[in-house]
Amino acid sequence: MALAYSTTVRNGMLDQITSAIGASGLVRIYDGTRPASGGTATTLLAQLALSVTSAPAASGGVLTFNAITQDSSADATGTATWFRVTTSGGTFVIDGSVGTSGSDLNLTTTSIVATQPVSISSFVITEGNP
Repeated sequence: MALAYSTTVRNGMLDQITSAIGASGLVRIYDGTRPASGGTATTLLAQLALSVTSAPAASGGVLTFNAITQDSSADATGTATWFRVTTSGGTFVIDGSVGTSGSDLNLTTTSIVATQPVSISSFVITEGNP
């Protein structure tokens, strides 16, 4: 049996993500196998800047990030498989999967090419009840 949370509690849990990111966090996209939470990363393909305030307060158990600045020149060529959100100083906050649908972070394509732009059109985290 799984726990169920009130919307207020779900929003509070999501707002802790925003607090942990702080000002001007980063979304880093990697290839390879995702390590244990916060573990050593693989090849960095792209790094995108979150807004100074990464997201407004969660609502209805949903955290919707503000605009994310594109990486105008990807760091390396590879297949995006996972991402990490960090503080501006690189401290781990969350990791998740990358795909073109059904993943924690969906991109138009997972094929990243060095020196080419990489963008995220939207980033939403839902804290739902089972």
